[in-house]
Amino acid sequence: MFKIYQKYLIQNFFIKFFYITFIFLSLIIILGILEEISFFKDLEKNIIYPFMLTLLNAPITLFEIFPFIFLLTTQFVFYDMIKSEELNVLKKNGLTNLNIIKILFILSIIIGVINVLIYYNLASSLKFYYTNIKNSFSNDNKYLAMVTNSGLWIKDEINDKTLITNSNYIEKNFLKQSTINEFDSNFILIQTIQSDNIDIKDNDWIIYKPKITKDNITTEEIDQIIISTNFNVNKINNIFSNISTLNLSKLFNLKKEFEEVGYSTDEIMIHLLKLSSMPIFYGVLTVLSSIIMFNFTQQKSLLFHVMIGILMSVMIYYLNFIFNSLGNNGKIPINVSIFFPLIIVSLFSIIGLVNINEK
Repeated sequence: MFKIYQKYLIQNFFIKFFYITFIFLSLIIILGILEEISFFKDLEKNIIYPFMLTLLNAPITLFEIFPFIFLLTTQFVFYDMIKSEELNVLKKNGLTNLNIIKILFILSIIIGVINVLIYYNLASSLKFYYTNIKNSFSNDNKYLAMVTNSGLWIKDEINDKTLITNSNYIEKNFLKQSTINEFDSNFILIQTIQSDNIDIKDNDWIIYKPKITKDNITTEEIDQIIISTNFNVNKINNIFSNISTLNLSKLFNLKKEFEEVGYSTDEIMIHLLKLSSMPIFYGVLTVLSSIIMFNFTQQKSLLFHVMIGILMSVMIYYLNFIFNSLGNNGKIPINVSIFFPLIIVSLFSIIGLVNINEK
């Protein structure tokens, strides 16, 4: 059973958490509607589309700013307790600063676990539908790249022709062991090109030692040919980089499929490690915010402490961004890219806890 002070802290935290979440969600929806209206302004579509797409995209956007919400929630919880002298009452009844922080730390981790296991899966699924609907109104809809058990597949339409490419795997900017089927506008097969190495660094693919089959006749004497496409290695990477549309189950499946075709799984691993560490990250930010507010004095306004919290949030965000980017580019190990920023923030929190406990 929870004690009275525990119930009070938990209830107060939840009230502030939902209130601040509602405010941010409202802002996300308002800004999202304006963005979607701008997207549909030249399309003759029902007015309901901007509102529907905004609601589908808002949850995953909210997920990205949850760390900031946890930090602000903690600050407002302590602000109310300090202003109403409730914090002093709790201390007079034998509750130490560390006891209070411990309750909020554990609560943040529990909410974080639920957030990752339930909310993220729902939000990413809604984002998936959002992306599919949005792509159906985009000119890029005629282009397609996907990974299956049979390798990497690319569909491309250019110069009234359709190119369907299947490669066993991708290595840096080369497609390996590939077959390209070229069709005309009536989807009649023009020719089939087979090659072990295709350079896709640019949109003009360089096909080395191709075997070209046309009218059942195979030509093997050509050293290389160049074909124009709408794809290059960067565009393919960008297509596969939108992993926020995948829930946890799909992320693990995609990781397995990428491994089978030799495609880099670093970004997926970073995303999975980021999700797995998210509850701890929420807890650490709650501790950090508590430390800020325990130093709250009547001479300093709430705005002053909130601004400090915002500044720290921005610094932590860019710290994570820099290390995640280094991990994606292979400059540092994946584990380091995720856990080093968390360790740094945790060390600052521990130092702050030592000072808080002496008060």
